[in-house]
Amino acid sequence: MFTGLIEEVGIMQRIGKQGQAMVLSIAAKHIMDDVQLGDSIAINGVCLTVIAFDSGSFTVDVTPETFRHTNLSLLHAGDRVNLERAMSAQGRFGGHIVQGHVDTTGRITSRRPEENAVYFTVEIANREVMKYIVPRGSITIDGVSLTVVGVDESSFSVSIIPHTLAQTILLHKQPGSSVNIESDLLGKYIERLLFYRDREMPDEAARGGGTNAGSSRLTAEFLAENGFL
Repeated sequence: MFTGLIEEVGIMQRIGKQGQAMVLSIAAKHIMDDVQLGDSIAINGVCLTVIAFDSGSFTVDVTPETFRHTNLSLLHAGDRVNLERAMSAQGRFGGHIVQGHVDTTGRITSRRPEENAVYFTVEIANREVMKYIVPRGSITIDGVSLTVVGVDESSFSVSIIPHTLAQTILLHKQPGSSVNIESDLLGKYIERLLFYRDREMPDEAARGGGTNAGSSRLTAEFLAENGFL
């Protein structure tokens, strides 16, 4: 699990491709302090496993599934990448729950300054993901935990403070840039629970439970029963 607080910007050293499989080597400093084989490190928001390392770099595999669903396939040697190690049990939870499982990619359509902030608007490739994106909710862009400030049918907006820009690769993103998007985990679990709840309703009604099989109303009782309250 990650928090969306970027620890370091690394530099892509080498990229090996064979079909849709990749091997990436990334130069880093700070996160190399305690790296071990098998560690999870998020690269631009994608959780990957360390398969080799030395004093100044580490190497990861990228599977075809990850190749197809993220923007890692667009990387070149010399590119900057956001890096975050998996959260330790002793760490502070300063962002939000980030799995490092990218839902879709997006394209920045606008970037505009407003006093001390910069507003980004991002159009997402898979519009099905829009149902998980809500105003004032959490979103991850290239591994960075951010707050949604606006939503429409196919895009969303975020407001980014100067510190976040300076410490991440978002500083260099411009309209047309590709980004990885991970929506908030909570909405996905609620949707899945409601899906199975609706499937079970006809059986409950047949047993005389009085449940309306066509109802999908979300109630406080349902959330409490399933551990959300």
